[in-house]
Amino acid sequence: MIDALNKQIGEELFSAYLYLAMSADFEAKSLPGFAGWMRAQAGEEIEHAMRIFTYISDRGGRAVMEAIGKPQTEWKSPLDAFQAAYDHERHISKCIDDLVTQASAANDFATESFLKWFVDEQVEEEKSADENVQKLKMFSDSSESIYLLDKELGQREKEED
Repeated sequence: MIDALNKQIGEELFSAYLYLAMSADFEAKSLPGFAGWMRAQAGEEIEHAMRIFTYISDRGGRAVMEAIGKPQTEWKSPLDAFQAAYDHERHISKCIDDLVTQASAANDFATESFLKWFVDEQVEEEKSADENVQKLKMFSDSSESIYLLDKELGQREKEED
């Protein structure tokens, strides 16, 4: 179970790396609100990794840091980036579900209980990314709408300060 949790730390840190790459791409495209939203998302992913890191230590295990892959660095449009974020969150949900299944099969009730927070969090993560995908699909290529959504998403970073 510890090995699987260590692997999940890597998944969470890769998520942060991916969202930072998206943030950099949005910055390069003069979309600071989108960039800020992705930076805030990256911060959440680091918190998720640290939550697992601490749990492993609390259980007498050792967190092991593995190499993190290089994420994609450019997306054609905000819709492409948010679709990739949504798809990635679905991947992370599957990883968490697999961990819960493994913990349950091992009768590791403490880990199963610990993972419940992540199960609930992934519902929120998928919903948030999908809401932005749906908004961007509605807007098509309307620069005015992209501008307004950029302003709206920029509020997330200010709310978390």
